[in-house]
Amino acid sequence: MASLVRHITIDCADAHRLASFWAEVLDGSLAADDHPGDPEATVNSAGAALLFITVPERKIVKNRIHLDLQPQGRTRDEEVERLLALGATMVDDLRRPDGTGWATMADIEGNEFCVERSAAERGRGPGGG
Repeated sequence: MASLVRHITIDCADAHRLASFWAEVLDGSLAADDHPGDPEATVNSAGAALLFITVPERKIVKNRIHLDLQPQGRTRDEEVERLLALGATMVDDLRRPDGTGWATMADIEGNEFCVERSAAERGRGPGGG
């Protein structure tokens, strides 16, 4: 039998703070035993479990792995605005006038992620993609 991915693990400066941010992004929840100051924090959500681990090194370069988010119940642009309000920043706006494309953003510690179009938006755009 093959292995399964249990968590996607992200090194960070403050596990609880960053996990709290991602719990809001993903409409997920922190594990019951996660508290401020803990060296680890887990976010459980419908899509994936994320494990945040506090490390002494700061982020210096671009992520080698990043998350691609697909909004549920809102458009890509609405999701971008919601994430900006949560404290994310825009890294590269690759949204096109025809409605295709994505936004590359960074979380509150600078980890990059992308916001793609929702499934509904993909169904009506040129090429469906």
